[in-house]
Amino acid sequence: MMKNIFPKSLKKGDKIAVISPAGAVDASQLEKGIEMIKNKGFEPVLGEHLYTRFSNGYNYAGTEKERIKDINWALNDKDISAVWASRGGYGCQHLLRHLKLKDFKENPKWYIGYSDNTVVQSYLLKKGFASIHGQTIKTSSFGVTEGSYDLIFDILKGKKPKYSLPSNELNKAGNCEGELVGGNLALIYALLGTRYSFDFRDKILFIEDIGENFYALDRMIMSLELAGVFNKIKGLIIGGMTNMGDEKENKGYEESFDGFANKLISDRISKYKFPVIFGFPNGHIYDNRPLIIGGNVKMKVEDKVKVEF
Repeated sequence: MMKNIFPKSLKKGDKIAVISPAGAVDASQLEKGIEMIKNKGFEPVLGEHLYTRFSNGYNYAGTEKERIKDINWALNDKDISAVWASRGGYGCQHLLRHLKLKDFKENPKWYIGYSDNTVVQSYLLKKGFASIHGQTIKTSSFGVTEGSYDLIFDILKGKKPKYSLPSNELNKAGNCEGELVGGNLALIYALLGTRYSFDFRDKILFIEDIGENFYALDRMIMSLELAGVFNKIKGLIIGGMTNMGDEKENKGYEESFDGFANKLISDRISKYKFPVIFGFPNGHIYDNRPLIIGGNVKMKVEDKVKVEF
C-alpha cells in the first residue's frame, strides 16, 4: 500500500491562498485570520471570489463556476504553498466533479479547513494526499483558541501533532494504529455510496458535528452502520458534538463532549470491539486542535488517552 503524500513544509515568505469554497463570508470576518498569516511570516493571497456573494437558496461565496475557478487556481498555482478555506457552510460538494490536480500533483500543498471542507479532503485523500482538518480563517461565534491556530502552523512547518487527553467515561479501552479518515459527520454521511466517499477499511475514523437533531444524528450513525463502516474501521475518535438536539430539551446543548449525543453514539457502537475516544478537541468548538486526514495515527485509550501522528 502506498503511503499518502504529505506536502512539503512551508518556509517564511511562502504564499498561502485564502479561498471561499462554500458559504459567503464578509471581509470583516477574516481580518484577524489574514493578519495572523502575515504575522506568522507568510503571505496571504486572496482568491478572486473570496468575498463574492451568490444567493441561491443559500448564501454561497459565488456561483459554482466562480468557486470552482478559485479552488482550482489555489490548488494548482505553482507559487502557492498552502490553501486555507475561509469557512465551511455548504457548497463544497458542487466542486468535486470539477477539481483539477494536474499541477497540484507536481507541487502538493496543504489544504486546511473543516466542516463542509470534509468533502474536499476526502477527494484529496482518494488521490493520495493528506490534508489538515483544522480551524478555518473565519472564527465562529464560539471563537477559537490561539493555540488551535499555532498547531496548524506547526504542521505547516513539518511538525506532526501529539495529543494527551483526559479520560472520558464513555471511552472504550484499547490501542490501534492506522490511517485517519473522516471529518464532519454530515458530510461523511452525504458521500456514502458515491465515488468520493472515504475508504474505511482498516482506518481510524474521526467524526464531529454541530446543530443536528438527535434523530438526524441517529440516522447518520445508522447509515454508517448499515454501510458496514463499523465492521471495517480499527478505531473511532469522536470530536465536538455541539448544539445537538433541541436547546430547550437538551441540558447539555452547549456542552460539546457530554450529554445525550455522545450517549446515543456510544449505545449504537456498543457491540463493536474497536477502541473509542470521546471528547477529542476538534470540531465546531473553541479548542479546535488540528488532525491530519490521511496521516498515520496511533491511538491509546487507557487511563490516559494519547493520539499521535
